[in-house]
Amino acid sequence: MIAVLRLGHRVERDKRLTSHVGLVARAFGADIMYYSGDRDATVEQTVLEVSRSWGGSFKAEYVGSWRTIVKRWEGLKIHLTMYGIPLKQAVEEIRAHHKKGENLLVIVGGEKVDAEVFRLADYNLSITSQPHSEAAALAVFLDWLFEGEELDRAFSDARLQVEPMARGKKLVRH
Repeated sequence: MIAVLRLGHRVERDKRLTSHVGLVARAFGADIMYYSGDRDATVEQTVLEVSRSWGGSFKAEYVGSWRTIVKRWEGLKIHLTMYGIPLKQAVEEIRAHHKKGENLLVIVGGEKVDAEVFRLADYNLSITSQPHSEAAALAVFLDWLFEGEELDRAFSDARLQVEPMARGKKLVRH
């Protein structure tokens, strides 16, 4: 299982970004997104509607305390940050844990990340040492974890599916 924990959601400032973190998590192979901060039914509804239309059972779930989920997590805790060890140095080790069936909790920030997150994480992993988006960091991490295989992922229960084409857009409805 791969879960994503989005820290510190703020309704007025982050509704699109937190929804995008959920959509990236779903599309790139995670199973669930938890989020802390402000509860936001819009985020939960957006993710649910995408899963209904495009397939899968992915959902967004509010957690009142990020500390509780991090401290109780059984498996690896990976914090994506610009301050950690480079992705290239740790991805094979993390991938090996995942292939053995170990659960992964991928933590992405929002507002200023509490120093305790850095202490509780098994890995503080830098995707780059430059400022960047948590949605982008999550996409890069999951792509490296799955070695690009997630790009071919299909959902058997999808109501909508894109038909690839060089030009134009075509949706197939099931």
